[in-house]
Amino acid sequence: MTTSLLTDHYELTMVRAAIHSGMHNRRSVFELFARRLPDGRRYGIAAGAGRLLDALDEFHFSDADIDFLRRAGIADDALADWLATYRFTGSIWGYPDGEAYFPNSPILIVEGSFAEAVVLETLALSIYNYDCAVASAASRMTLMAAGRPCIEMGSRRTSERSAVAAARAAYIAGFASTSNLQAGARYGIPTAGTAAHSFVLLYDDEREAFKAQLATLGDDTTLLVDTYDIERAVRTGVELTDGRLGAVRIDSGDLAELAVNVRRLLNSLGATKTRIIVTSDLDEYQIAALRGAPVDGFGVGTSLVTGSGAPTCAFVYKLVARADSDDTDAPLVPVAKLSAGKASVGGRKYAVRRIDSRGRATAEVIGVGSPPESDANDRPLLVQLVDHGEVVGREPLAEARARHDRSVAELPMVARKMSRGEPAIETVFL
Repeated sequence: MTTSLLTDHYELTMVRAAIHSGMHNRRSVFELFARRLPDGRRYGIAAGAGRLLDALDEFHFSDADIDFLRRAGIADDALADWLATYRFTGSIWGYPDGEAYFPNSPILIVEGSFAEAVVLETLALSIYNYDCAVASAASRMTLMAAGRPCIEMGSRRTSERSAVAAARAAYIAGFASTSNLQAGARYGIPTAGTAAHSFVLLYDDEREAFKAQLATLGDDTTLLVDTYDIERAVRTGVELTDGRLGAVRIDSGDLAELAVNVRRLLNSLGATKTRIIVTSDLDEYQIAALRGAPVDGFGVGTSLVTGSGAPTCAFVYKLVARADSDDTDAPLVPVAKLSAGKASVGGRKYAVRRIDSRGRATAEVIGVGSPPESDANDRPLLVQLVDHGEVVGREPLAEARARHDRSVAELPMVARKMSRGEPAIETVFL
């Protein structure tokens, strides 16, 4: 299946008109950015570069695609001929997966002919708006978890394709595992999962359910203990494993109070190594509230896959420069939208993060038209993802995870606040 129709009608309307006016081959530079962070956020996390590169591999128009576009009256002969040979031959730069971003950060820069670059708008926005929303929420959650593992378990709260994307984005931002098997198969993300309440209800009593699970999965499994009576369930699990039970999961009630009571009970029964995992519609604020409780891990679903209140990052994809003629060496002319409240900054962008002598980020510095003058501590942010049509920016997810940790660690302490406030660092145009 191609990805070329994962787009909006107006992309091809523009290409069709540009072909007939002879402007479709004009060299152009598009930029993907957000004018502001979601309300209350101090930073965002870039995610989606790897998925965009995969989608770009499949972005071509099949005979069936072109047939549909002709029948729908979207493509005439000239556009159909152009679509039949479409392959992106331009170049793309972007913030790599796991990098922090701020208002007006040029997260993606696409350079090519107007026609070949403009048709990527919707695909790029749909990937980045979702993946970055999930990664940004996940980053806040893993910060609040303070080193305790978080499990992504939101597949049933979003569409089947976005569930896989969410698992990838969450893993980049520090989640330890996912419940989604497709994400495990496709991206190599560790998977985790034990049992739901339905499994306990299948048996005549809880003891029989626990015995069946332990017999199959061993003493290190996680037992769900809140189907009936938590204290009785914990005692049963410890008894059946002679104190070797791996973990218990609590999915309802006052999680902080229950965790304290269950920890005390486990210790009194000699199960001092049994871990406590909590679930139940958690978000970063609830995880922060549980920091002082004896919780060993968090399972997060709905809030994570919906961006924890910010399901989109409000990214836009704008033309910021174009050549002043069709000559191959024609200079680029900055162009910008001036609409009230939606203005953009024209010109090709270059980005560095200004770092002080203590290794702390102090500003997002954006050069317009040329790289900004920088000192020895400044860190370049843009990497090349595609070079004249050839993908050059693929990397293992492990590198993106490590980058996330480094990028967040260099931010000032204000970035860790969950309260409303301004971005952790300012964005400066030079």
